[in-house]
Amino acid sequence: MSHPKLYELAELAVQREGPFGGRLVLCSGDFDLLHPEAIRVLENARTHGDRLVVVITPDASRPRVTSRPVVAEGLRAEALTSLTCVDAVVIGTNHSAMEAIRVLKPATFLPCREKRGGLSRGTGVCNGEEKILKALGVEILEPPANSRVPHHHQNPLWAFPQEVDHYLDDLAATYDAEAVLDRLSSVRDLKVLVVGESIVDEYHYCQTLGKSGKEPILATKFLHAEIFAGGALAVANNLASFCDHVDLLTVLGRQGGQPDRTEPFIRDHINNIINSHIVYQDEAPTIVKRRFVEQYPFQKLFEVYLIKRMEENCPAAEELCRHLKEMLPKYDVVIVADYGHGMITSRAVRILCDKARMLAVNTQTNADNKGFNTICKYPRADYASISENELRLEVRSLERETREIVEEVGRKLECRALLVTRGSKGNLLYSPTQGFFQAPSLTQRVVDRVGAGDAVFAVTSLLMARETPLDLVAFVGNVVGAHAVGTVGHRASLDPSAVAEHISILLE
Repeated sequence: MSHPKLYELAELAVQREGPFGGRLVLCSGDFDLLHPEAIRVLENARTHGDRLVVVITPDASRPRVTSRPVVAEGLRAEALTSLTCVDAVVIGTNHSAMEAIRVLKPATFLPCREKRGGLSRGTGVCNGEEKILKALGVEILEPPANSRVPHHHQNPLWAFPQEVDHYLDDLAATYDAEAVLDRLSSVRDLKVLVVGESIVDEYHYCQTLGKSGKEPILATKFLHAEIFAGGALAVANNLASFCDHVDLLTVLGRQGGQPDRTEPFIRDHINNIINSHIVYQDEAPTIVKRRFVEQYPFQKLFEVYLIKRMEENCPAAEELCRHLKEMLPKYDVVIVADYGHGMITSRAVRILCDKARMLAVNTQTNADNKGFNTICKYPRADYASISENELRLEVRSLERETREIVEEVGRKLECRALLVTRGSKGNLLYSPTQGFFQAPSLTQRVVDRVGAGDAVFAVTSLLMARETPLDLVAFVGNVVGAHAVGTVGHRASLDPSAVAEHISILLE
């Protein structure tokens, strides 16, 4: 788009000595669905100087898990150029306007950050930005109170339900984004050990042809396949995005004395900082879960397991227990991803409970363990994370009230906190000393649920190891879950910068 009000930042900097000299007001924001409140704010901002420059956040700076921006950056810029109060529009390079402030040296800055249908109150800048602005002598404005558009007049396409709005507003009144991100950064130096089964997740994409001509079976046409490092491998990879010291103790298959064919793939798909300790199970495959998926719409048809359960007293189980005795005391937190395929024997459970300094546990039910792999196989866990379905399997009840079951299971584990993930209902975090903390789901876009629980468990375990306030643990868990369900399987590990950006958006 070519428009006389649309500038590159460098081009506008040159004009600071000419047409854009004098007192400059700079305003930044998404300006996604341009509504009357934003227009009123810009008109007011123009009265504070000789020229008004608006810097809009680019499309690429927003996390994919949010449905913003609804409108592409070029169209957002075009809408702003039509306002008589706006003298120039710049498409920024990231979510922050700091680069434009350093280059243009405005007299006044107004962050016009949209917050779930309206504009955020207060200065809208974090402490680090405020220090820079003060050092440059830039005055910080905030939107005038009379610019507010009543909530019932707002209906943005990307709005959360009203109860989620209220939850986020209450959280933002207690914590700013910088405080939450500081907590997330504090886990960087933790020494972490992940214990659990390695799983290779295969997605075989198909096109359904219909019923076979001669037999009552579904016929499909193979299109292509994707292979992911799943199970404890995915947990370790997600942790390595946030921590500098992550070790992995896992089991791989070996046949005829030779490594399983999947081992080169696994080694190539583990984050380079992870130090792997591998126990080999002889005459057994590394676990593979092969899912057959109708490509459009993305719908799983059936799956095939390549698996051989580990026996309680086999040589691999003995070797695993020897490693556990030697390794466990060395770590700040031990994170057990127990998928119930036999690796974590009853003896291994006893060693983990006796020797781990802090023990975080996740048990999962699946077709192979038939619901017998429940959380209370661990007599002790400092922190546990399970789905609501897995919680109910523990007490064999579909009817009992969820909180009543959570309290009962929490007492059995003697844990500091128990997190129950509830899908579209968000999560429920319980502490025997602090009670319940409930956080709603923070996404309405679900691509694939595989791996979401692993991601939530990984990051919340780190926060628990740093004794993070439990309301923040529940909140960050749902942010991470929103990212995890937004991608297919374990196609990508968590991106800390995207998670941080998402947190900033929700609390701004």
